[in-house]
Amino acid sequence: MTEQTQPQDPDRARQGGEPAERAAERARRVVIVGAGLAGVQTAVALREQGWRGGITVLGDEPHRPYDRPPLSKAVLLGKADGSTFDVDFEALGIDLLLGRHATGLAPASKVVETDAGPVEYDHLVIATGAEPITLPGCDGLPDVHVLRTIDDAERLRPVLAEQREVVVVGAGWIGAEFTTAAREAGCRVTVVEAADRPLAGALPAEVAAPMAAWYEDSGARLRTNARVAALTEGTVTLADGATLAADAVVVGIGARPATAWLAGSGVELSPEDRSVLADERLRTSLPDVYAVGDCASFPSARYGSRLLVHHWDNALQGPRTVAATIVRGEAEGPVYDPVPYFWSEQFGRFVQYAGHHTGADETVWRGDPESAAWSVIWLRDGVLVALLAVGRPRDLAQGRKLIERGAALDRRLAADASVPLKSAAV
Repeated sequence: MTEQTQPQDPDRARQGGEPAERAAERARRVVIVGAGLAGVQTAVALREQGWRGGITVLGDEPHRPYDRPPLSKAVLLGKADGSTFDVDFEALGIDLLLGRHATGLAPASKVVETDAGPVEYDHLVIATGAEPITLPGCDGLPDVHVLRTIDDAERLRPVLAEQREVVVVGAGWIGAEFTTAAREAGCRVTVVEAADRPLAGALPAEVAAPMAAWYEDSGARLRTNARVAALTEGTVTLADGATLAADAVVVGIGARPATAWLAGSGVELSPEDRSVLADERLRTSLPDVYAVGDCASFPSARYGSRLLVHHWDNALQGPRTVAATIVRGEAEGPVYDPVPYFWSEQFGRFVQYAGHHTGADETVWRGDPESAAWSVIWLRDGVLVALLAVGRPRDLAQGRKLIERGAALDRRLAADASVPLKSAAV
């Protein structure tokens, strides 16, 4: 009598009796390029949503991943040494490859090229963020700074500690936050802005205009309609011929998506801003390749346009969509269409913004912009689409929910700052 063999279960792999599907999943790897908030949150979200395969995070800085908002506040002022994320990467089975620069992408072979050799992937997430825009002619000048990384903040710490004379180029969000910290430290600060008002690229003129007084009230000097013509050691020369003495210059004129390493890869980039053109599920033009955070723009059905959002909340929320799409499959992944949110602490004020005001047809003020607390709301066909709140966090919290609902507002009630904003909904 011959010995009969048991029929093999076709649904199981003989690797510890593990089902073949699960074993195959464990063998697959997600590679995330970028170790900022968007990259780290993608890795964490993958584990939270059940991804059993490998996860590798590539970071171009040598430091363990850290949060950026404290750089312009506590770290810059020496009140904190860093802002490392409270994430146990080892316990989560996340491999960190730090000090590794991505140099190219070969999608046919599913390889990320780096300065330390190739890294293979099954799914790729592009989370390389943005890089600061600098002024021409400033390379090699030791006292010209930007504020984007922890190393930037460390280099600027002595400037504040020694109460040096500083020229800030750009009166945007970063310029305002750095000026706030520098004045708190006792530095003499002059801010030069090429436009006729602060935050010219972010807010309409009538909304940004009252903010000019904040600089003067803090003891900083604000010069608008002032373009930088040349930088030399110790001097900033303006286009009108005026010169400003400067022990240090801080350039805060914006940032651009860090996507140059994708040249020739087939990843489609915006011809206007060089952001990765992600779709409504944050997929790129290449299969199994996603993009999230400051480097990616996405279509918003809510606002009827493509959005490029360089804000912390976007880098926090987007990773959940990417992780869900990878884990569940592209047909099951959620659509990403958030209400953008941003905050800034400057000149003793807490400034918050939600939504997207481009395309609004009506502006309604809540309170006096000369006072310590006021808000502005934007409507389109009577529906709330955006809100800026200065020292009115309740307006922001209620307004954000109303925007998500697509709520229409009673204009008379909305303009009464004593009425809760939610009570203006119709």
